[in-house]
Amino acid sequence: MTFTIVARDPKTGQLGIALTTSPMAVGGRCPNIRSNMAAVSTQAATNPALGPLALELLGMGFTPQKVLQELAGADDQYAWRQIGIVDREGRSAVHTGIQCKGHADAITGEGYLVMGNYLASAEVVPSMDLAWRNSEGEPLENRMMAALVAGRDAGGDIGGHRSSCMLVHDLGPHPRTDLRIDFAPKREGAPDAVDSLKDLLQHYQPVSEYYQTLPRNPTLPNWMKWLEERGTPHRD
Repeated sequence: MTFTIVARDPKTGQLGIALTTSPMAVGGRCPNIRSNMAAVSTQAATNPALGPLALELLGMGFTPQKVLQELAGADDQYAWRQIGIVDREGRSAVHTGIQCKGHADAITGEGYLVMGNYLASAEVVPSMDLAWRNSEGEPLENRMMAALVAGRDAGGDIGGHRSSCMLVHDLGPHPRTDLRIDFAPKREGAPDAVDSLKDLLQHYQPVSEYYQTLPRNPTLPNWMKWLEERGTPHRD
C-alpha cells in the first residue's frame, strides 16, 4: 500500500525518507532516522516497533542486511512486512515479505533504495529508481520528491495517495526537514498527497535556511520579513 525512497546524500551525509500511501497519517508510522547512523522505513502491514528496533541494532554495529535477519527472529508476522534500510556508509538492504499484497518490488543501490507494495504497475519502482539517478547533484529533498512523483505517475498505489511524508536528518540532533500530508481526500480534481507534499516542500525550503540560521543568530527578523528581504514570496 506504499512506495518509498530511503537515501543518503554522499556529499552532506544527510539521511532521508520520502513515501506515500493510501491510508492516512503515514508519517507517524513508517519513517525512522537517527542522525549520522541510518534511515529505516517499514511498510506493508506495518509493525511500527521494527523501525526503532532496527536503529538499536544498527547502533550496535550490525549491517543493514544483518539487521533484517535479526528482525525476522523478532517478528512472527515478518512475511507481511516490507522494510528498507540505508546506513551512513551507504549500505542498503530491503526485506519484502512473501505476504505483501499486490505487486511488490524493490531496487537497491549505493546510498539509496526504492521499494513499494500493492502497486498499480510494475513500472512504479523502476521509474522511481530512474528519477533518483537522473537527479544526481540536486538537494536530497528534491531528488526524493522527484522519485515520489515518478512513482505516482507510473501508476503508484492501487488505493491512491491520501498521505505522504518527507523526513531528512543532517548531522545534527534534530530533523532538517520533517513534512507531512496526513490526509488528502480522494476527490475529483483535488491534489493528491504527492502533489500536496511537493507544494509544501517548495514553500518550506526557503524557510529551512531561516530555521538553520536562527539558533546562531536570534536577532534575525521574523521569518516573513526575512523572506521578503530576500525577495522570496511566502504563503499567508
